[in-house]
Amino acid sequence: MPSFRVGRITDVLLERPGLQRVLVLLENTDIPQRAYNITNLTGWVRIGDDVVCNTTAVELGLGTGGWHVVHWNLSTRPGQVGGGGHIMKMRYTSLQLDSGVADEHHRLSRSSLDDIPVVACSLHSQVGVVAATLAAVRPGTRTVYVMTDAAALPIVISDLVVDLTERDLLVGTVTTGHSFGGTFEAVNVLSGLLTAAELLQPDVIIVGMGPGVVGTGTRFGTTALETADLVHAIVSLGGRAIAALRVSSADPRMRHRGVSHHTTTALGLIRPGTAFVAPLPEPLEGEFAIPGFGPDANVVSVTVPDIGVLLEATGLRITTMGRGPADDPAFFRFAAAAGVVAATMVR
Repeated sequence: MPSFRVGRITDVLLERPGLQRVLVLLENTDIPQRAYNITNLTGWVRIGDDVVCNTTAVELGLGTGGWHVVHWNLSTRPGQVGGGGHIMKMRYTSLQLDSGVADEHHRLSRSSLDDIPVVACSLHSQVGVVAATLAAVRPGTRTVYVMTDAAALPIVISDLVVDLTERDLLVGTVTTGHSFGGTFEAVNVLSGLLTAAELLQPDVIIVGMGPGVVGTGTRFGTTALETADLVHAIVSLGGRAIAALRVSSADPRMRHRGVSHHTTTALGLIRPGTAFVAPLPEPLEGEFAIPGFGPDANVVSVTVPDIGVLLEATGLRITTMGRGPADDPAFFRFAAAAGVVAATMVR
């Protein structure tokens, strides 16, 4: 069961549309702790408000925790924020919201991606590397991010998406399934990809989960395996699928050293006859055993830019498990390779 504790807001650290980061003094504690508030669910809070916080993630010491979540504001009456539709997300929970979806508000007619290149990512940090590489290799590329519900549900908690949008590296977002808060909402990944293609007119689409991949250390117990389903969805809709490979030269966990088991397992689940591209950076640095990804995988090698220099020039700070380009160059180079390949596929 979740853990809830009552506290009082002592400071507001950050406010942006849809999100507040605050300090809250929980009962029977002496030092204010960090929490975030998703305003589409709970409304805005102010200094001095008494709130109920979900403290579960922090108490469990989860890697994507560190922040409590404001669950309810005891100092104000509940508000009402309608989504203008009848499609609910987080259905049948006490926080279900009528987000509405693009299908309800627009006459969507597309049934094909018409060869749009689509990069499937298995970690949220790859999204930023791919988007930044696209902009560097092919300036003016219209890049759209489609977020799945395999990790975080509210897109507003992603500082990365905010940074990419502010720098015009993303022209829009679509949140699918039970994830919410994008430029447009969609019922599932298939409708999300088509919504992105029709309403945002992208040159390239990036699809993958938000922050907080779930993993158990077992072969199949990870949400990163959605990469196989994403490739299937892209190809079935007539898109050109590119799988961003998760590779690390620094991860202390051997299952993620070299080509991660997340990548090898997911790509091994892709159905025969499903053509996709598996990009490698050239030249390969270090001792990496690149496994075969099946007869339908088009393994290509491409030259990638210096990602550390590129990110510094754009003012982006992207890390993976706390590591930057200097700490884990393989991760960033392989993600960048997916961006380079996508840029070459734009028509």
